[in-house]
Amino acid sequence: MANNDGEITLKTSKSGSRTVATITASRVRKLNSLNTRLLEQLAALINDAIHQNEDLGCIVLTGSGDRAFIAGADINEMAKIGSPAKARAFISRVHAVCEAIRNCPVPVIARVNGVAFGAGMEIAACCDIIVANPKAQFSMPEVRIGIPSVVEAAVLPGLIGWNRTRYLLLTGATITARVAQEWGLVAEVAQEGQLDQKVAQLVNIICECGAKSVRIQKQLIKRWEQVSLDVAIKDGIQFFGSAFETEEVKPGPATLTSEPQVMMKHFFDKKSSSKL
Repeated sequence: MANNDGEITLKTSKSGSRTVATITASRVRKLNSLNTRLLEQLAALINDAIHQNEDLGCIVLTGSGDRAFIAGADINEMAKIGSPAKARAFISRVHAVCEAIRNCPVPVIARVNGVAFGAGMEIAACCDIIVANPKAQFSMPEVRIGIPSVVEAAVLPGLIGWNRTRYLLLTGATITARVAQEWGLVAEVAQEGQLDQKVAQLVNIICECGAKSVRIQKQLIKRWEQVSLDVAIKDGIQFFGSAFETEEVKPGPATLTSEPQVMMKHFFDKKSSSKL
């Protein structure tokens, strides 16, 4: 899939018994911005990772280099769009990438190593967890070039609230990784030079969890985004029952790992000592 004007790569590794797929946008000269070819490749490789690895535990999505995650859609290509129909076709490819991420049955981690602008921020926002470099920046600058933010910009109010979404989309402002974390967009900001270690730690934690339960949980979270609170609660009863259709669930003290037992003992010991 190599190309002088960028490529999307897929590499797999193991975390315990699970496969981890790392998908990288590599177009460093253009800050990993995505043209039609790369958008189509990215959507295809996300689906390949899902369908070619039955033991898939999670996907890590990132960009090459240390300057950019994905700096958005290719501005030069957009400048050459000659009709509304072509514009709709182009933005539909951005949506296809975001949809592939949201429909992925396993967690997708965004390893944000630099700027995430426009479509890059939308792609990151569609991932389940964002881990960012402290120098990472986020922006939706479309209004500054005469177009609205569309497609998966619509997920932002659910993540950061309506007021902050309005602020970003109506001004094209840029925020830091720390601000994005304070707003609820970014889950963790790694220490300088520790991004890979933080992502690897998170991958291992996810892959140590029950494979079926993680998939059910992701499906349920997506369902929560789409239905009322009452329906979401009732749905949870059905999803909880479905978890017991597998051998993965074996209720009882023997299922507790040593770590939870130690945590619980520490909690109760602390409660007891506080009463003395």
